[in-house]
Amino acid sequence: MMTVSENNMTIRVTPPAEGLFDLMIFARHADSQDPYNWVCSYQIQCLEPRNGEKLPENPFHFWGLHQKVRDFGIKESSHKGELLVAPQGTLLLTLQTSRPLLAIYELTNKELDAALSKRCLAAQAEEEKLSCHVLCPFKGYYRLSVFVKDLGGSTFRNMANFLIRCLRPINQNELFPSGLSMHCGSGISSNSHGLSNPSHSSPIITTKLGKCNITFHTPADIEVTASLSKDRVISTKYPLERYVLVTHLRTKVSVCIVLPESGVYKVGLFGRSKDHKDFAHICDYVIRCFSDPSWPPFPRVYSLWRRGCVLLEPRTGVLQEQSWVRFRIKVPKAYQAVILGQDKTVLQQMPNVVWEGDVFTGAAGTQIKLAAKFNQHCPSLEVILAFEVEGGSPDSLGCSR
Repeated sequence: MMTVSENNMTIRVTPPAEGLFDLMIFARHADSQDPYNWVCSYQIQCLEPRNGEKLPENPFHFWGLHQKVRDFGIKESSHKGELLVAPQGTLLLTLQTSRPLLAIYELTNKELDAALSKRCLAAQAEEEKLSCHVLCPFKGYYRLSVFVKDLGGSTFRNMANFLIRCLRPINQNELFPSGLSMHCGSGISSNSHGLSNPSHSSPIITTKLGKCNITFHTPADIEVTASLSKDRVISTKYPLERYVLVTHLRTKVSVCIVLPESGVYKVGLFGRSKDHKDFAHICDYVIRCFSDPSWPPFPRVYSLWRRGCVLLEPRTGVLQEQSWVRFRIKVPKAYQAVILGQDKTVLQQMPNVVWEGDVFTGAAGTQIKLAAKFNQHCPSLEVILAFEVEGGSPDSLGCSR
């Protein structure tokens, strides 16, 4: 293991067997691209070999931080040496930066394949800090390599290679979801899209209740949408998109998530301005819940669910059959709001701009829709939300186990 700092170099050698070994050392100027020149040799006599696990291969030759780490824009590392210990199979590496940087990470272990390796890492890039949450699913040694570049840079450069020793591996069911981007949690990407004051700055949210609410302050011209995914869905009646509800308030966006079952989920946030037709990826969050939640979905959302629309009651998209339900909803610029189901119910607009009314759900299998009229001269109604009516007890439809 070779570690190199600005003014010195350390080599640790573990001979693989008893006997006499030659150690040859080659060097070149740090800024040079010339071939390495041989500078000296040592003979090492091993009387008794150390029977230990082999270190992971390292094609980058050095361990720890690069000797010119400050030139890369790194001011300080949370881990000073080349050996990092993960006693419980988890590790958080943070790097303080002198300028905004982007980073990618590579984790290797003799038992890790490429797909599983990506599920062991969650990266966050902030204006003055890089973070990487690392999970180790096997006992033994890992190599964690860090590559960075400036925001306008073209190539990532290797600036650190850490040796991680895992004493007790984490359960593979608790690994991160696949497909995480380099922008997890709030940071450079969310700031560039105009999102500020996040309710959750860390990319990992752990919930015992099986629900959470992620909020950001947003400019008036930014629209945000969200996706929910899970690597292995065990048993959910509705698609996962129904378990996320995005609400745009005047200066804030709220992403409310309820979970249908336990596990590890990915929440992807996407945004667009008025000038763009397509949504661009903003950041990802990881939501972990192992308390066996069983929340019902939100109502199905249509394209007219826009800024200022707020669902106050009911907050579930599944309603109990043959029962009266109070509806309270804000729909800006609507001239009329109605509930279409077994019967048509016209909602009344209150002084607080909330449309209200009591609706009878009818038989199971009925679909109830919230529709609105946005032009007083046009008779057509446009659907905004849709609810399902099911049988069963109120507890089974509206609460978590």
